[in-house]
Amino acid sequence: MDTPALPPGLYIVATPIGNLGDLTRRAAEVLSGCAVIACEDTRVTGKLLNHLGIKRPMRRYDDHASEDARDKLLAEMCEKPVALVSDAGTPLISDPGYKLVRTARERGIAVTSLPGPSALVVALTLAGLPTDRFMFAGFLPSKDKARGDALGELAAVPATLVFYETGPRLVDSLEAMARIMPGREIAVARELTKLHEECRTGTAVELAAHYTAHPPKGEIVLLAGPPPAPAAPGEADVDAALRQALETMSVSQAAGSVAKALGIDRKALYARAMELK
Repeated sequence: MDTPALPPGLYIVATPIGNLGDLTRRAAEVLSGCAVIACEDTRVTGKLLNHLGIKRPMRRYDDHASEDARDKLLAEMCEKPVALVSDAGTPLISDPGYKLVRTARERGIAVTSLPGPSALVVALTLAGLPTDRFMFAGFLPSKDKARGDALGELAAVPATLVFYETGPRLVDSLEAMARIMPGREIAVARELTKLHEECRTGTAVELAAHYTAHPPKGEIVLLAGPPPAPAAPGEADVDAALRQALETMSVSQAAGSVAKALGIDRKALYARAMELK
């Protein structure tokens, strides 16, 4: 059965991050049905299209694209279907395309996004770190101070942190994590969906030592588990907090205030506050 003609608009198409078999059937149909394909690198996208047996005009669209180039694409998608792809994975995820999508929506141009491969999601599902809450923070800065500042801002976030990283900078980032966010479980996922796929977990110190001895290649996802739970306060600390609260509060108020501050059961604190009173 023939594939129905695509209506005009912008089609965001996720492409494989390594294994070409991960391209969805729908993605192949959209790429085949679009009049123009906007891409980061025509050579990279050209290889994918050749693999699929698709011949379509390509327009280079990357971080350095001019407003004029964007306007030309927007004009084309008013009249015909235009696909947006990145070199690998889902467009806009640490890739160009945000301004194009935003302007298309502002102008009332239909935007369709096709789900598909994403290194971020693959790494999260492989690493065995908590996924109920995570934060994607893109690439860490390349300079030492800026990298440290960025990690310092994120260190208290109660979630798994996800970064993209390069092989030459991985050890520097791991060493910075060891200093700034010690005690967190770290994972390094690389060469995802490819022949030499790897997902290694441990402390930042352990992983920095490993990758110093075995310099990594390929594209990397670096993950840091949530910060460890604070140690439970000791009996002396609890008593000190209660005594201070009792100076200005009733027993009930003191127990409630300290329970909230220290995360301790209020009933137990009330009984202890009565003893101290």
